[in-house]
Amino acid sequence: MRTYLLIGLLFGLFVACETKSDPFLITKQSVGMLTDSTKVNALKVVFANDSISKYIGGDEFTGNINTISIFEKGTGKLLLELDPNYSLDSLSTIRTVRVMDARFKNKDGLNTMSTFGEINSKYSISSIQNTLRNLIVSVDEINVYFTLSKMEIPEEMRYNMNQKIEAISIPETAKIKDFYIQWY
Repeated sequence: MRTYLLIGLLFGLFVACETKSDPFLITKQSVGMLTDSTKVNALKVVFANDSISKYIGGDEFTGNINTISIFEKGTGKLLLELDPNYSLDSLSTIRTVRVMDARFKNKDGLNTMSTFGEINSKYSISSIQNTLRNLIVSVDEINVYFTLSKMEIPEEMRYNMNQKIEAISIPETAKIKDFYIQWY
């Protein structure tokens, strides 16, 4: 009888200590309830309270990735855009998550409304790629990359794609244009 009482007490304590996870927390392996091992066919369960929209290109031989958009039910607000590892494969995991809603943030408060100064002060910048219209800033320690508009940097640096851009050249007030999490 004591054994059953002890087991019941331990089970009750375990259930009482269970913490509810934050549906908007970004970690190295997750975005809200979505993890780096979530398969496309499980998205309806993960986002049961939201709407899922899949772009189907119709030609699996083009090699195009089919973006899956997640919308908040009720408001219709776009939350996330997901790119699977393999197009038209329901057993594929998610490769890239584009965060669209500012409620998604990591433990340090980093979100789509953050500035380059906030990123640079908290993390080590892994690389900065200079493209035609944007800078791609990678932070490998948290599996994220950001795009910044070249309109945010000094004019003499905007038009030469071959110029190496250093973190010191980017103003701290530069706003994030796009926020991505990438899983390998």
